[in-house]
Amino acid sequence: MAVIDQKITNEYAIYNGDCCEVMPNVPASSIGLSVYSPPFCGLYNYSSSPRDMSNSPTYESFFEHYDYLVSEVSRVTQPGRISCVQCTDIPNPGQRTGYFDLPGKIIALHEQHGFYFFGRVAIWKEPLRVAIRTRLKHLTHKHLVQDSCGSTVAAGDYLLIFKRKGANENPVAHEIGFNEYAGGREVPQELAQYKGETEQKQNRLSQWIWRNYASCFWDDIRLERVLPFRDSREADDEKHVHPLQLDVIDRCVDMWSNPRDTVLTPFMGVGSEVYAALCKQRRAIGIELKSSYYKQTVKNIEAIGMMDTGDLLSEAVM
Repeated sequence: MAVIDQKITNEYAIYNGDCCEVMPNVPASSIGLSVYSPPFCGLYNYSSSPRDMSNSPTYESFFEHYDYLVSEVSRVTQPGRISCVQCTDIPNPGQRTGYFDLPGKIIALHEQHGFYFFGRVAIWKEPLRVAIRTRLKHLTHKHLVQDSCGSTVAAGDYLLIFKRKGANENPVAHEIGFNEYAGGREVPQELAQYKGETEQKQNRLSQWIWRNYASCFWDDIRLERVLPFRDSREADDEKHVHPLQLDVIDRCVDMWSNPRDTVLTPFMGVGSEVYAALCKQRRAIGIELKSSYYKQTVKNIEAIGMMDTGDLLSEAVM
């Protein structure tokens, strides 16, 4: 499969094509950070293409496909640098109840390809919204009333953090710490005076932000803070397909990359990771199989600098 379309500038390169075919052209040890959410088999279907990993006929074939992608991400990641994978527990295939430990399988794959498992963050989701979206019986109040042994928790989202083995020759340093917070929690007003403070022991603003980011539970991710995506939907899309929240991406980019680093996303979707990287003065590489998503990415990137960020995001939540 040849690349269907592409756009390459000094700041970013985006491709409409199969990531497994585009990735071998990315130079080794050139990526400072990768952030993405794989299209898991049996969870959502994003297209009708047989190249789409979400259309793998079995979990075995999916993991064979994904194993190759992880090996390529390892090859292109600089030693000592980070790869972030957003995922969730998924209903057990072929069973009426229970979950499949997808995060555990993803961790095992990365450890086979030169990564350390470096941490896991749970991202809060509202259980009723999950129940409505998934229609799983074990999440209904009716099931609780009938037999609570058949009820369990809503599957959470997880951010899995992996570190490429080797010494990091380009430390990600924060000389003035963090000045901007990505999340719904209100920053205490009394901390504003510390913005730009160079003495880290005195920088209470940066310490407050860091404590929130370093928590293993992110409970204030703004679920609707996403890029516009509705115009990219096609007839075969799942109704609840949703881009990765920008708060999650912003935290990853701030924590684990330097300005001018290249941020990679092999499953670009509508360009959330590329957009966030560019807004934070990073460079980006994004790859997307589905043409309608790629075209929406182009629109989203072009909107940078043309309108207020709030105006762009408002379209996504209308």
